[in-house]
Amino acid sequence: MSPRTLYYAPGACSLAAHIILEESGLSYEGAKLDLAKGDQRSAQYLAINDRGRVPALVEDGWVLTECAAIMRHVARQVPEKDLWPTDLREQAMADEWLGWLACNHHVTYAHIRRAERYTDDEEALDGIRAKAADTYGDLCTMTEVRLSHGGWAVGECFTVADAYLLLFWIWGNGPTLRFDMAGRFPAWTAHARRVAARPAVQAVLAREGLGVPAA
Repeated sequence: MSPRTLYYAPGACSLAAHIILEESGLSYEGAKLDLAKGDQRSAQYLAINDRGRVPALVEDGWVLTECAAIMRHVARQVPEKDLWPTDLREQAMADEWLGWLACNHHVTYAHIRRAERYTDDEEALDGIRAKAADTYGDLCTMTEVRLSHGGWAVGECFTVADAYLLLFWIWGNGPTLRFDMAGRFPAWTAHARRVAARPAVQAVLAREGLGVPAA
């Protein structure tokens, strides 16, 4: 039995942590939750993560939540994989990416998918969703500019920042927003395709039933 179990939901933010675990080569098991069925609110899962969200990593009985924290923790266990930079400035840049994506793209997307969290006024829901979709597009433009240099997000190696970026590209391209990511954000799309070409990423996308960005 593996000492690690990752609780995830297909296509949720847990995708990035799932990718980093697969890239790490560490032994782990995946436990898939169906959010539509409310698995995240089951007594069994709440006993693991009382916040009722994914991801959660259980490691020898110890529980860690929050995608960015899980990715950092896993990456630091395998320094030889270069999933977390060793250079101090590159570490700061990786932290900058994680903060940017979590505090902006993720929060904005939540306003689209979970607008009821932000108002009790049912008449305001459509307006929140529409404005959040516009804001997500603006954020994508800013991310596009930062990726216009080509290559990986930080330094010369694939890192946790690249896995996290793929997640938000997929959300922009997905059925909720249906952005023309290739047309509007070509640099980010090239980056997403480069990330998706990695064997570990392909394995995770297949496991979660997600399409690979077309070449």
